[in-house]
Amino acid sequence: MEITAAQLAAMVHGTVHGNGNAVINNYAKIEEATKGCLTFLANPKYTHYIYTTEASAVLVKKDFVPEHPLSTTLIMVDDPYTTLADLLNMVNAQSTPQKRGVEQPVYVANGVNIPDDAYVGAFAYIGAGVTMGKNVKIYPQVYVGDNVTLGDDVTLYPGVKIYHGCKIGNRCTIHSGTVIGADGFGFAPRPDGTFEKISQIGIVILEDDVEIGSNTSIDRATMGATIIHRGVKLDNLIQVAHNVEIGENTVMAAQVGIAGSTKIGKNNMVGGQVGFAGHITVGNNNGIGAQAGVPNSVGDGRRLLGSPAINAMDFARQNVYFKRLGEMYDDIRQLKKEIETLRANESPDIN
Repeated sequence: MEITAAQLAAMVHGTVHGNGNAVINNYAKIEEATKGCLTFLANPKYTHYIYTTEASAVLVKKDFVPEHPLSTTLIMVDDPYTTLADLLNMVNAQSTPQKRGVEQPVYVANGVNIPDDAYVGAFAYIGAGVTMGKNVKIYPQVYVGDNVTLGDDVTLYPGVKIYHGCKIGNRCTIHSGTVIGADGFGFAPRPDGTFEKISQIGIVILEDDVEIGSNTSIDRATMGATIIHRGVKLDNLIQVAHNVEIGENTVMAAQVGIAGSTKIGKNNMVGGQVGFAGHITVGNNNGIGAQAGVPNSVGDGRRLLGSPAINAMDFARQNVYFKRLGEMYDDIRQLKKEIETLRANESPDIN
């Protein structure tokens, strides 16, 4: 589909600076864009690309003032990143085939109602007592266990496994290979050194508007529920242990691991490979950098790095010292030698 810069600006409530007749028919990153592409500038460190980009149009903030001549058209909006996200969502909705109906072969337990607007792909398994909302999409080779609840507009991509009794809210998306509701890691040591399994009789609850990346595991609770609250976004390859609770609108990057019974608050941003100890509480509005280890409870509004995690500024300062350890060690050795020389050369006390 082709559209002019002026037409696009009208769609996103922006203003045009440059050629409003510039034709847009594709999207690309600012450093890779060619003629016909729309791109965006949101991060200041990419500003230099706007003077060399071959893109036909660039989404920028309304207060952007170019310092050099431009060969591209600017579409000035409140938030370029959010605007681009909305546009890409529109393109995706138009280009993605709208699947409906039940393919064969599938297994659907007796008494389960498949809504007319649902899609169930080949080799899916739908257990007894499953309930589905409107516009559910279940792709091939998905397993939905007994008494699972799926809300409206849920999408389960190929190979998703949802164990019995779990509850998935409205507009949730779960990507391929993810497992919801496997047993939590609970074993009691016996006197003879073996371990006795502790039955995990709870469930997992995903509230509305949750998205889970591929190959993530969210374990069922020992008792009660492991809860992923509204608006949470989890990346690929994340481990969420039993009885964990993740607060609204928290986002986590790949390979995060959360040990059992830890409670994480709202609006946290967690980098890749962060590890949380069990039975701790993390407050709201924290930023936790990649590979941090969080062994203790954390309050609100913190910025943490390192393992064990400490204040980000303290970590940066310590990292500078760490890089100089070799030099500092050499200095200390030299100082010790000089002190020993001075002591050896001291005149004897004649008194």
